[in-house]
Amino acid sequence: MMGLEIDYIAHENNLKDINPNVKIIISFFLMILAILINLPIVSILITVAIAIILLTVAKVPLRFYLKFISIPFGFSLITCIFLVFFFGTGPVIFDTGFFNIVVRSDALELGITTFFRTLACFSSLGFLSSTTPIAEIVHSLSIIKIPQICIEIALLMYNSVFIFLDQIEVMTNAQKTRLGYYGFNNSYRSFGLLISNLFFKSLEKGEQLQQALDSRGYTGSIPKYSA
Repeated sequence: MMGLEIDYIAHENNLKDINPNVKIIISFFLMILAILINLPIVSILITVAIAIILLTVAKVPLRFYLKFISIPFGFSLITCIFLVFFFGTGPVIFDTGFFNIVVRSDALELGITTFFRTLACFSSLGFLSSTTPIAEIVHSLSIIKIPQICIEIALLMYNSVFIFLDQIEVMTNAQKTRLGYYGFNNSYRSFGLLISNLFFKSLEKGEQLQQALDSRGYTGSIPKYSA
């Protein structure tokens, strides 16, 4: 699973011993740079530079990196296609001939810029999450006085992600053994059942988590890594 894999790589990569504060500063600096500079070439350079560092210096497996980057790539592509076809007020450069849907020059520029900017921002965060364990990130956030409630929520969300991923894998495997994804109709029905069951499982796991915290004397503060 992606969640477990990224946690393992964060603890085993070649950059794991570098001061987490340095990695946080680099990551957020590159992300802010991609947001402020409205040039696709800058975003492309940031994305490529991070990919080279992760693959050659940190020694992150290529298979994992491609799987990781495919998520923001797909999200960005869908979003930017929507921007290109449904936004803009400039000159028309392409007419689809379908329901008056056209591509305008400013919309195309906005779509391209947004696509590469999103990739650069996700790559910057990916650099941090792939090279720094969550405990060290949380510790650094507490040093710079990020509100305690934000850190607590981040920790609980991080824990919940692994629980949900495990539940999805268990339920998906159970459906596959019963040919739940054989054919379009079965796949559609099984996916709907998966989502609905995941909702109820999430409520159940949330209650169990709260009970586990209460039984261990939780008073609103979760012990964190301390250097």
